[in-house]
Amino acid sequence: MEHPISIGIVGLGRLGKRHAENLAKRVPGLSLVAAGSPIDTERAWAEESLGIATYPDLGALLAHPGLEAVWLVTPTSLHAEQSIQVLEAGKHLFCEKPLSLDIEPCDRVIAVARKHPAQAAMIGFMRRFDPAYAEVKRAISSGELGHVFRIHAESLDPVDPNAFFIKFAPTSGGIFLDCCIHDIDLVRWMLDGARPIKVSASGTRVMYPGLGSCGDVDTAAASVEFEGVSGEGPALATFHVSRTSQRGYEATMSVTGTEGALTCGRDLCDLPIVRERSGGTAAIGQADFFSRFGGAFLLEANAFVATLHSGSFGLGSLEDAREATRIAVAMRESLERGESVCL
Repeated sequence: MEHPISIGIVGLGRLGKRHAENLAKRVPGLSLVAAGSPIDTERAWAEESLGIATYPDLGALLAHPGLEAVWLVTPTSLHAEQSIQVLEAGKHLFCEKPLSLDIEPCDRVIAVARKHPAQAAMIGFMRRFDPAYAEVKRAISSGELGHVFRIHAESLDPVDPNAFFIKFAPTSGGIFLDCCIHDIDLVRWMLDGARPIKVSASGTRVMYPGLGSCGDVDTAAASVEFEGVSGEGPALATFHVSRTSQRGYEATMSVTGTEGALTCGRDLCDLPIVRERSGGTAAIGQADFFSRFGGAFLLEANAFVATLHSGSFGLGSLEDAREATRIAVAMRESLERGESVCL
């Protein structure tokens, strides 16, 4: 059996803790040996719950004896510089999405990665590992749907009475980079990396007026026109993202082709129960993205391990991350300018 890869994680917030528990307990082939966080209580949690060494920052963690890889779950504004730091330290890299809030930092990460071909780099687009989306991709690739010319994707966050996310909105890059980046990546994946031509976006700010201080919105829509691939005609993709869902968390996609159509993720419940009473029905919606994609996070981590053990590294994940960021930035610019943006 190949030796377990010694890995450290940086960032122990809500998502970071989930990743840390997975890496420590549920992912064969990895050995979580260290965690980094500037927050005392988060380091104490890692020491007590996982029994691992902790450090106040990435620089200190990189000096941990025998460390081979780093898993970044830090704020997006830090991703690019920290990714460069990890690669230049000779460690394999996993970084949560998006790679950056703008295009130029993505280019710098890719340039550094080219200089370190012995280090793997993977960006956390875990929805590619979700069985439902993977089946849609299989159906498209097999030709079952014919020429795909229309994709619609939605990512809806439930209403948050405490508006917790407003605290982080000024550094999130806006709703498209924060909430739509997975769908952008999925659409590019479904269309085999077709080139985007034009982007249009609009949005509203109704339930969370506090977002106005950073120019963000709570509900947005965008459309992207894509060139055809391999002689096929063009495709149109539309996106709907919102922090105002009354049904709970939901992530869906509808794909239409000349020979058929598929929809995935619609009307999923936290419990597979529908209650009926007095002529009405009710279901308990999903609370958050962990309910929907808990399995995908594990499959993603296992894929990272497989990549490390294979020794076959490339720039594909970084380049996909750059293109997803480029499209999301164009959506943001279209929203701000009130006009379409050509790519």
